[in-house]
Amino acid sequence: MTTLFTSRRKFLTTAAGGLSLGLTSMAATKRAAFAVQPMLRAATADSVPIPYGAAVRAGALASDAAYRAAIASICQIIVPEGEMKWSDIHPSRGEYRFENADALVDFARQSHIEIRGHTLAWYGALPAWTSELADRAEAERELVDHIETVVSRYRGAIPSWDVVNEPLVDWPVDKFSLRPSIWMKRLGAEYLPIALRTTAAVDPDTRLVLNEYDLEFSGARFAARRRALVQLLRWLRERDVPLHAVGLQAHLVAGRSIDRDGLQALLAEIVDLRLDVLITELDVVDYELPGKIGERDGLVAALAARFLGAVCEVVRPKAILTWGLTDRYSWVPTYFKRADGMPNRPLPLDAEFKPKPLFDVIEEYRRKSV
Repeated sequence: MTTLFTSRRKFLTTAAGGLSLGLTSMAATKRAAFAVQPMLRAATADSVPIPYGAAVRAGALASDAAYRAAIASICQIIVPEGEMKWSDIHPSRGEYRFENADALVDFARQSHIEIRGHTLAWYGALPAWTSELADRAEAERELVDHIETVVSRYRGAIPSWDVVNEPLVDWPVDKFSLRPSIWMKRLGAEYLPIALRTTAAVDPDTRLVLNEYDLEFSGARFAARRRALVQLLRWLRERDVPLHAVGLQAHLVAGRSIDRDGLQALLAEIVDLRLDVLITELDVVDYELPGKIGERDGLVAALAARFLGAVCEVVRPKAILTWGLTDRYSWVPTYFKRADGMPNRPLPLDAEFKPKPLFDVIEEYRRKSV
């Protein structure tokens, strides 16, 4: 499955936040969006559901009224898919472009929902100019300047940041098996404490998250990733580096099995380190599942249920976010089109904004408590 995640990384490092896809009947999609509103908004008197959210695209919010209405109606949290990554917000040395990020922050404020920040220190989505950073001092100066500039702009508006994103290599040996990047080349593993401490200094009230993927599956590579992540978290704790939570991306791949014991052991370690857990990018890569819609949607929902069930038996996540809300806007079909030509269905709502079984599974686990 190396090709799968090489392609995923390629997409995430190059995708623009404002992709524009074909629209269908606006009236029908508006009705569908508002039809599902009570399912997620209503909370019982004796239970507060886990907040639900989704990654969003500024371009789609501006151009697709049905999409905008669905996000505002269903989500309690949004996270920018690309608009706060380096390539979008800091395209050249000394130049910051905040238009799209500001639009998302304004949308969240107007809609009375939260917005998470994503991301401050990542190997991907770096503009070409960062490769010219010549030495340790210059790299640290630029990393710190970027974090100070971006976080200070949104201080008080963004209560949670994915400060460090995907630090581990695909098959790590230990905590220092960190993905190659300009930050690793010039700063080594110290780039993590630098990023986390800088963010905390700029906005002491924001929650600092380390976000990682491929932690839930069965197999030697995934077990190695879990071990290395725990070692890395302990290393940060031993050095008194500020960190509040771990984000489990949960890009679930149909055909892979969830390692329930391994995942729950990881979660127990995270809890023991007094760190919260968020599910940050949940979706299901369904390109190898049967084509029949009802059967496929059921298998997608069942895989998500196995994952969420394993998590919620150990810890109540602080949030559950999917990487997109509707199949109309998803990274999955860009690289993983189905051989039968049928559309991918990785998200809670279909392309017409109708809820699917995955939506019901998320709703069920939002209301469960540990």
